[in-house]
Amino acid sequence: MTASGTRSNLAPVSQLVVQDLTRAAIFLVVTINPGTANRAAIRSFCGDLPALVRAVGFRDIEGNLSCIMGIGSEAWDRLFGERRPAELHPFREIKAGSRHAVSTPGDLVFHLRAKRMDLCFELATQIMTRIDSAVSPVDEVHGFRYFDDRDLIGFVDGTENPGGQAAIDAAYVGAEDEAFIGGTYVIVQKYLHDMAGWNALSTEAQERIIGRSKLSDIELDDAVKPTCAHNALAKVVVDGKEIKIIRDNMPFGSVAAKEFGTYFIGYARSPRTIEQMLENMFVGQPPGNYDRLLDFSVAKTGNLFFVPSATFLENIGDDDPVAAPSPEPDVPAPEPAPKRKGSLDIGSLKGDPAS
Repeated sequence: MTASGTRSNLAPVSQLVVQDLTRAAIFLVVTINPGTANRAAIRSFCGDLPALVRAVGFRDIEGNLSCIMGIGSEAWDRLFGERRPAELHPFREIKAGSRHAVSTPGDLVFHLRAKRMDLCFELATQIMTRIDSAVSPVDEVHGFRYFDDRDLIGFVDGTENPGGQAAIDAAYVGAEDEAFIGGTYVIVQKYLHDMAGWNALSTEAQERIIGRSKLSDIELDDAVKPTCAHNALAKVVVDGKEIKIIRDNMPFGSVAAKEFGTYFIGYARSPRTIEQMLENMFVGQPPGNYDRLLDFSVAKTGNLFFVPSATFLENIGDDDPVAAPSPEPDVPAPEPAPKRKGSLDIGSLKGDPAS
């Protein structure tokens, strides 16, 4: 870890992943432009982000404005050097028949949340004003809560989110990766729905695909719920215990463009949980028994990021560990060794010519 400052016995302060659902969100994904100056600009920005959030959020302190910043695998190496979170890697795309969980570019993700969209919008504006010349936008989605936390397909989303200590245990890295305690992994995907096809189905058919009652949001009994139901395949069980994640999905869309979608965002202390969910959904469990919701929903983006603790971000120094070479000790060069009889004349391991 290349954060500067002295080590403290205090536990790192996490970014605000575990919190109540909000009414508005903006999801912003960017890539970092090449060059040492652009890397330096992003490193400098990391420690300044909390101040931006406070400044904008103070306009309405009851608006619950927050912003989570995540870093992709390739960008992590460029920004922070070799020491990296144990399970950070590029998003693993999945292809199975006509179903495709795509992997798309993305170095940084910003997940902005508040009770009011204007707070999210103002903060996103301030963030991009600050880092605009250092990054290139990839994707921007404005999400909204739809009635009683429903998706545009009409079902309640996020019912199974854990709460309390269970949510903290599900989200944050612990002693398994001591250097990055308090961080979390996040996977994002933007799905577009075939609403005409979906709405042509009967309510009963939709309920069997989702695995829940549409009106009451009660889970269907296992006796009638298909094994390919969405909520059945999205459940990961290890040694008899369900492994939970934190979802904060949001509907989005454009009526005139006939674009209706869901922005999936899942936080977990290990990306393997969400990756297994996606494997179950796209490939099937067993293979072929896939999530029938994917007959009506297409993934347009896919990224994996690591969300370091707020303490980590605040302690990032101005030095660039990637650009700065390791200093060489100032010692005189050794005298060439005399050639010995039988020498292969291939020189030393440093590339010095043989005498």
